[in-house]
Amino acid sequence: MDLRKLKTLIDLVSESNVSELEITEAEGKVRIVKSAPVVAAAPVTYSMAPAPVSPPLVPAVDVTPAAPVAAAPAVPTGHTVKSPMVGTFYRASSPGAKPFVEIGDTIKEGETICIVEAMKILNEIEADKSGTVTQILVENGQAVEYGQPMYVIE
Repeated sequence: MDLRKLKTLIDLVSESNVSELEITEAEGKVRIVKSAPVVAAAPVTYSMAPAPVSPPLVPAVDVTPAAPVAAAPAVPTGHTVKSPMVGTFYRASSPGAKPFVEIGDTIKEGETICIVEAMKILNEIEADKSGTVTQILVENGQAVEYGQPMYVIE
């Protein structure tokens, strides 16, 4: 293949959206692959839709009695203390220490009730209302989202 023709093909691939080009001629075969730029490029994600499911050939008959529909989870009554940030929830200051609060404890506004670790920083979370802790909605060491309920205080 002529060197000028090869240079022209390389220029065409570099200026276009084509990422790979392969040409076979009598003289030989040429494959040009454009590499991704090294600068911060956003990753591209592809997903495939699930294949359609064909219906069964013989209709299935369910002979079991219908189960009662489960009730929706009860909305906690009382004041909920929500996570102010995304992080990891801890009930105590260290793994072997006594938890800050237990169910049934009476707490005052401003009292530390847990820790949320975010980016290796331990953030003490204070009660925003006085009352009695009636529910702890998060397990120790569990990840919490912003605005996720953690405690119920009545």
